[in-house]
Amino acid sequence: MMHTRYFDLRDTKGQQKIIEDQISAAADILRQGGLVGIPTETVSGLGANALDAEAVNKIFEAKGRPQDNPLIIHIPGPQWLPRYCEDVMEDMEGKIDAVVDGGPCQVGVESTILDLTCTPPRLLRPGGLPLEALEEVVGPVAVDKAVTERLKDGEQPKAPGMKYRHYAPKAPVTVVTGPAKASARTILQMVKPGDGVICFDEFAELFKEQEVECLGPSQDKRIQAQRVFDALRAFDSKDAAQIYAQCPDSQGLGLAISNRLKKAAGFKTIAAGQKRVVIGITGGTGSGKTSALEAIRDLGGRVIDCDEVYHEMLRDSAELRHAIEVKFHGVFNSDGTLNRKKLGELVFENKERMAQLNEVIYRFIVPEVQRRCQAGELVAVDAINLIESGAEALCDRTVAVTAPAELRVRRIMARDGIDERYARMRISAQKSDEFYRGKCDYELSNTAETPEDFREIARDFFRRLIGELREEKNEASR
Repeated sequence: MMHTRYFDLRDTKGQQKIIEDQISAAADILRQGGLVGIPTETVSGLGANALDAEAVNKIFEAKGRPQDNPLIIHIPGPQWLPRYCEDVMEDMEGKIDAVVDGGPCQVGVESTILDLTCTPPRLLRPGGLPLEALEEVVGPVAVDKAVTERLKDGEQPKAPGMKYRHYAPKAPVTVVTGPAKASARTILQMVKPGDGVICFDEFAELFKEQEVECLGPSQDKRIQAQRVFDALRAFDSKDAAQIYAQCPDSQGLGLAISNRLKKAAGFKTIAAGQKRVVIGITGGTGSGKTSALEAIRDLGGRVIDCDEVYHEMLRDSAELRHAIEVKFHGVFNSDGTLNRKKLGELVFENKERMAQLNEVIYRFIVPEVQRRCQAGELVAVDAINLIESGAEALCDRTVAVTAPAELRVRRIMARDGIDERYARMRISAQKSDEFYRGKCDYELSNTAETPEDFREIARDFFRRLIGELREEKNEASR
């Protein structure tokens, strides 16, 4: 087994010759293609020469890192500060050449990663520089889907550590979100003797029969950021069968802390006390629904695409396929896939048959959408047939996204590469804006010049609506 050297640089005021010699020795290891555990202002990381492919591959081997989980190229400067190295030594001894020990850190959570190749800029990974501070400098910043929910199989992460269960204890973790007192009560109702609990300092006394790691005071996110890694790590030496963790809100450093906890939990979360908000979003093609839904994601919400749910159930639900086959015999191929052309011939020119098909689909889809709405504090239900299907009953409010017909025509032509005649046919085949205006609680009109402009408008609209709904729900529960 490889011998891992240890360089102690915790006392930066010590003998400079010794310090310089140790730094030079660590640098020589990197030049020769070796790996060194290096302290940064956030957390320790494994360092290698980024221009040496063989050395970079050693990082993946040492950490057992999936190949689709990218690495960061760092350009070190004098701002690099200390971080605990005991965990690096425990995990990497014999796997890497050396560890530089710089002592405890000042930040604790990972570095912030911002994508500036798109408009608006997109937060790929929350970290020590909060979202609000970024927006003061660059304006509105979108939040990548991977920050708020688990990526599906086949979806590629755009930043390191954003796809897989990450820095996780051996025992399964459940994150409990919501107001501090409410989340503590919820955990107390669920835990068993011997379970593990990560909680804010003021609630530690509640869990006398559990293994407890304190995250810090509920109002001090700076301390929480410094402790979150250690709290998770501590359970690797304990025998807890299950771990429950309190979680701060997503303001300031809270977004990075909650993301770190949720990744350790594989995004298994329970909402406590926080009133769930479900918003139904509908509207015709070319109206700007996609930008409106991105605005929901920017605000930390998750989107349930009813069309996507239908196709998933068509693939996975034998009951749904059987119900369609009973009504429309012979529309499935021998391999069990739907013959869309044959089904289309039966229903597209026959309103009665189309109504029969929709009745079958709605009967299966709506309960599944209702089940999915239970996960998350902010949920948007995206459905062209939101009203007709009855899914509107699952929503606190419904919003119609509308746009002038001429704008919709131009957008569809540009988006789908079709001519004007076909674009107008597609619009005329759908419900009119008047229908949506009459059936939905709100109208969000899109006359913006670009999708980015409308996304910003939609974000402001939904931020206000969500605040009003939560205040309304809190008042009703008092």
